[in-house]
Amino acid sequence: MKSLAASTLRAAAAALLLLVLAWGVGGQARLGRIDPVLAFPLMPLPALLLAWLQLREARRDRWRTIGLAAAFLLVAQAGLALALSARPPWLQLGMSLPGWTLILFAADALFRWRRGRAITWLLAAAIVAGWFVGGHRLLASLYRPAVAHGPSATMLTGLPLRWSGGTDLSAMLAQGANEDAALLRLSAAGPLRLVDSLIDDPPVPGGTLLLAHPRALAPRELVAVDAFVRGGGRAVILADALTAWPMRHPLGDPRNPPVTSLLTPLLDHWGVTLGTAPAGNRGAMSADVDGARLRLVTAGRFETLPPTCRPYADRHVAHCRIGQGEVWLVGDADLLFAPLWQPDPEWADHLRKADTAEWLGARLWPDAADAALQPLWIRGAR
Repeated sequence: MKSLAASTLRAAAAALLLLVLAWGVGGQARLGRIDPVLAFPLMPLPALLLAWLQLREARRDRWRTIGLAAAFLLVAQAGLALALSARPPWLQLGMSLPGWTLILFAADALFRWRRGRAITWLLAAAIVAGWFVGGHRLLASLYRPAVAHGPSATMLTGLPLRWSGGTDLSAMLAQGANEDAALLRLSAAGPLRLVDSLIDDPPVPGGTLLLAHPRALAPRELVAVDAFVRGGGRAVILADALTAWPMRHPLGDPRNPPVTSLLTPLLDHWGVTLGTAPAGNRGAMSADVDGARLRLVTAGRFETLPPTCRPYADRHVAHCRIGQGEVWLVGDADLLFAPLWQPDPEWADHLRKADTAEWLGARLWPDAADAALQPLWIRGAR
């Protein structure tokens, strides 16, 4: 009985240590997520500690402890994910549990290898470092959606996403296009055309139109957008009642993005009224749309919507059927502001702060394949 109690205590401590590491070091607390696989890169530390504590135990007792540690982690991660997230954790647990079991047995085998303590600890350090780097690289690839190959999406925007780095023409030419991180991310997700006029460069057949807080459109451009959607086209429209996008130039400079949406005539024609951000919603907030987590700032609210629209996120987002087509409306141009959603480091797709780029990509290229793993966002986390 003493042996069983000791095994249970050690197994529970190892599983708890891994849960604490995943919450603090793994990024769960910082990102507002409860993904079991965020513990994956950190598994060697508690596994090696457990193996060291069991150095003098019989094999039967060691393996029993390993089995209990695996069971404790499975139950704890499943319980936390089911209680805190709206998305089931089974696929992630299918990766987390085998990885945890494998590293537990590997750590046990390492400490039973009797070639001297120096080489043992050197190999342990190599395992920790290699597993940490390899785990993060593996997770980044599993959370990264496949590149879309469908018809090009057409983007028209008044946001400074290109040629925005300098204060004069010579500086802009010296720095090149200097594309914003949002434009780079969308361009990497699928074929994208950034245009200055919908008359000269209309959306391609079968493609999607992205209007991201554009400057004032000519009446015939508004008519073209309406005709495109009513004829069966798809569109995503970011219309901000009061943008918080950083102004790089003095107030009133036309190089700055529009302060407010200039799409009111089009929205009125569709029976949509965009109001300013409600009192108390002036800072960053989370908005969950079809399981995706978006980050909004001073987001406007769609006060009036026709019956063919379905509101999301307290009416900050809406999906509408217009004629034969469909349009996603978002009352916030700051949705594209990279610091709100971009992972740190940039290559680490599994550490993203929001699903913004992935959500937009799925709407611009509906036939693109989803990533193997999806974030498990904690309900209500900001």
